[in-house]
Amino acid sequence: MKATKALRRLSHVEELLLDVMERYSESAPEIKQQLLDAKALVGQAMEAMKASSRKASAKKKAEAKKAVVKVPSVKATKKHGPTKRITKAEFITRQSG
Repeated sequence: MKATKALRRLSHVEELLLDVMERYSESAPEIKQQLLDAKALVGQAMEAMKASSRKASAKKKAEAKKAVVKVPSVKATKKHGPTKRITKAEFITRQSG
């Protein structure tokens, strides 16, 4: 899975957790605490994904810079002169001769 897709999904999970936390009453503090812990873990996962995606993109850029070697372009030289059109009569005489 790509990092951007994973980040999008994690942010959606975080929004869902916030929504559930808002709906829960204060009468169940242990459940609310578990939801807060889950939200914190999701936040940590998002930060880890962001850091790893930054490292990966920096590594790819560095490898791309190393891999790109500018080679002067070599133009193909002409081996023949311009093509001369011949008439049908000239063609027949060349074939028979």
